[in-house]
Amino acid sequence: MKSTPVTTRVSRKFKEFEAYTTSIPEYTLLPFRFHRISNKKEVIVNEIGDFLVVPAGTTARIVAREIKAGNSEDQELYADLTANFFISGNSVPNLIDVLATRYRTKKSFLDFFTSLHIFVISLRCEHTCHYCQVSRVTSDKSKYDMSIPHIDAGIAMMMKSPNPHVTMEFQGGEALLAFESIIYAVEKTKVEAEKHHKEVTYVICTNLAPLTDEMLQYCHENGILISTSLDGPAFIHNKNRHKPNANSHQLAVDGIEKCRQIIGAEHISALVTTTKLSLEYPHEIVDEYVRLGFKNIFLRPISPYGFATRSKDKNKYETGKFLEFYKKALTRIIQYNIDGYFIREDYASIILKKMLTPFPVGYVDLQSPAGLINSVIVFNYDGAVYASDESRMLAEMNDFTSQLGQLGENTYEEIFYGEKALALSDVMTNESLPGCSECAFQTYCGADPVFNHTTQGDLYGHRPTSSFCQRNMEIMRYLIELMDDNKEIEKIFRNWITGRS
Repeated sequence: MKSTPVTTRVSRKFKEFEAYTTSIPEYTLLPFRFHRISNKKEVIVNEIGDFLVVPAGTTARIVAREIKAGNSEDQELYADLTANFFISGNSVPNLIDVLATRYRTKKSFLDFFTSLHIFVISLRCEHTCHYCQVSRVTSDKSKYDMSIPHIDAGIAMMMKSPNPHVTMEFQGGEALLAFESIIYAVEKTKVEAEKHHKEVTYVICTNLAPLTDEMLQYCHENGILISTSLDGPAFIHNKNRHKPNANSHQLAVDGIEKCRQIIGAEHISALVTTTKLSLEYPHEIVDEYVRLGFKNIFLRPISPYGFATRSKDKNKYETGKFLEFYKKALTRIIQYNIDGYFIREDYASIILKKMLTPFPVGYVDLQSPAGLINSVIVFNYDGAVYASDESRMLAEMNDFTSQLGQLGENTYEEIFYGEKALALSDVMTNESLPGCSECAFQTYCGADPVFNHTTQGDLYGHRPTSSFCQRNMEIMRYLIELMDDNKEIEKIFRNWITGRS
């Protein structure tokens, strides 16, 4: 005999109101990212770059809404999270207009478009640096100088920039070998700048070897800045920056002293290129800059472009080796500051400005959208126009991916808004790049599609294997760790970005 199943009748009567309500969270999560900086600490960073170093596991507690304002142990953390736009007691923060203003300020480098215009005034050079990124030619081949029509076309294009403040930078080769062309370009630009109501900053990049007092006097009269290279003590510099039958280090040191006497110490700067040899001498390199009275030093790795890639034995090294060098050099620099001598490391200072202030920076490698085209454009000696200096170097390897056009042939609109520029624009914003979009250090970093293309064969790049990411993420993590561990170091870092010695 089969049993009849018992059915329970479900009531269709409305339930009490409480059955339809959900618990209201104590706070709303605002956009932020996190990164483990040590076994015990993690850093959380919001959309505008404000960061907090908190105990490991705090991010999970925030997301689970376990931070309670009424809990005495959480009160300070809750207040910090609220004040720094990590959480909000309301679905829309009361000060969202302040947040929006600060975000716009961070991105204000985009307001006026291209500022830096690089003129490769000559490819001639009398040095034979093994890490040179362009295929320099000997100094007797004047056909490798930029022609007057190309100079005129470059100036005309620079005047079309919507930016009222532009920089005209002369590079080479060795720019001073074509000093007559520099004079022509400066005088022409002065006239055009007055017509177009622009302020122009002039910079010459030079090894200083061909420098004369007459050249410096002209620079002094026209407010021209000098940028040079100093790779450390003589035994490093002479190896890296070889000049046949001459002591290139002594020429650089003498040139630096001349510049200080005639145009002023504030108008001459130097930077280091780190070769395989350099990696062994971080302290000696810093000491040389201090010995020569510099107040800043820029430690940069070898760039994987152009002629430099042919000397792999001297120029190729792992990112980890550079980071070891960088940390040792930075420790030396910090110690000098502790001992009373002010000297800052420029790359760290750029990152620290992004971390500790609401202001943008003009350093094109750490901008998003990327600095190429938006901040810098390059006019080569032969009239070719490139999206960045690295793009020009890439062309030396017969890769013209980032060549935008030709002076005298293409219009401003064709160069800046053409197909090449549009293709690059797809990959120049790290907020939308895989691996960058969720990175805690995204706000401090930039996008570099040319570097990605060179090293990985793809404009988008692959973040886990990118030396650009490995280097920047570790330097950023390390700077935060140093500030968290030692308040005296944090004070030194803040002095670096305010310029107080």
